[in-house]
Amino acid sequence: MAGRERMANIDAAWLQMEEPANLMMITAVLWFEGTMDLERLRAVMRERLVERYPRFRQRVVPGPLGTLSWEDAPDFELDEHLSTLRVPESAGHAGLEALVGDWLGVPLERSRPLWHFHLVRGGPGGDVLLARLHHCIADGIALARVLLSLTDSVDADGAAEHTEEAREVTPAGETRPGWMRFARGARSALRRGAELVREPILAGDLMREGARGAATLGKLLALPPDPRSPLRGPLGQRKVAAWSEPIEMERVKAAGRTLGGTVNDVLLTAVTGSLRRYLASRDAPLEDVHALVPVNLRPLDVPVPRELGNRFGVVFLRLPIHLAEPRRRLREVAKRMAHLKRSPEAVLLSSMLGFLGRTPAALERAVVDVMGTKASLVATNVPGPRQPVSLAGSRMKGLTFWVPQAGHVGLGVSLFSYAGQVTVGVAADASRVPDPGALVAAFQEELDALATLAP
Repeated sequence: MAGRERMANIDAAWLQMEEPANLMMITAVLWFEGTMDLERLRAVMRERLVERYPRFRQRVVPGPLGTLSWEDAPDFELDEHLSTLRVPESAGHAGLEALVGDWLGVPLERSRPLWHFHLVRGGPGGDVLLARLHHCIADGIALARVLLSLTDSVDADGAAEHTEEAREVTPAGETRPGWMRFARGARSALRRGAELVREPILAGDLMREGARGAATLGKLLALPPDPRSPLRGPLGQRKVAAWSEPIEMERVKAAGRTLGGTVNDVLLTAVTGSLRRYLASRDAPLEDVHALVPVNLRPLDVPVPRELGNRFGVVFLRLPIHLAEPRRRLREVAKRMAHLKRSPEAVLLSSMLGFLGRTPAALERAVVDVMGTKASLVATNVPGPRQPVSLAGSRMKGLTFWVPQAGHVGLGVSLFSYAGQVTVGVAADASRVPDPGALVAAFQEELDALATLAP
């Protein structure tokens, strides 16, 4: 049908794997100084989001043989995607966390473009913007860059300046048979040395040799399920969220310099230690578990394409929870991360998702569920601007960000750096981690423990 664009296979995969208890939605919480001008925010969203990126004015429609397509929403209204909420000032930070947790379990309206922004009034210190966007629009790294493209840089005098991101033309979608495209796509991405520089958790390039690809995929499929623990089990529709106050990045860097690890090594070590503390508090076995770590496969030196889409992979990082001593835990995290940086695992899993997008939803869900049994959480680390920014004239104080937990994984841990600080956020299924604030507190205690190891 004219005016329709077939959805890419990997994007369709994310739409098909959604279930009522496991929404495939990316969620961001941005908080600001003071009150935000709603009309100014509306104008920014129209100019820099809706007019620039077609996906934000398009809806998903079914096609022949179960295919999915994008088409312009005939009755698109920006106000249907921008609403205002209010929390009592007395509710404080906990009340804001409760509101965000409630919305984590609310699906997006399928008859409209799959995104919604809520401007939350009454938050502690200023207004808050809650953004909910479906994963079929784009991956978390791309959407984080899209959100930040709405902002203006703030100079030393407090003035704002916006530099529009150059637009990129992307090649047309491929039409090769699924398995052939899977193999060729993996080899092609490996030849290009898909970049992981700075984001998300990994740094460095994937090895460019594809010879180990088949062996790596076989190893992943043979990976045993994660051990039974409070982190794993059936999911419900109630979700919860918590996040920290911003933590000075210099504390993290100082620990890395002293103990011999990167910033990412230190942050992941703190995540590992927080999980150890949490499991110990519930008398659970202190066994290693795997984190699914998203890996950016999109070059960082080019703009996000107007068509957006998913271009990322994941790796399985085994967190050394069994190690009680923080210094040994840091060394082991660094060792395991170094191994993953040389692995083609992320590209192979990305290609597998693209292939599954062409299969029946039931088959795709079954494969994703099997892979999901091999991990207990999703861990992301997205670097934001190094200098302060503003949105619609309001200075941004901080941001936290979560990607969906596919495969019935019930826990997501997010690290977002901004203007010399880092925020840790936890989003979870209430059946698995009913008190996400305990994990946030344990993370901060672990950072303190690493800092005390400095001479």
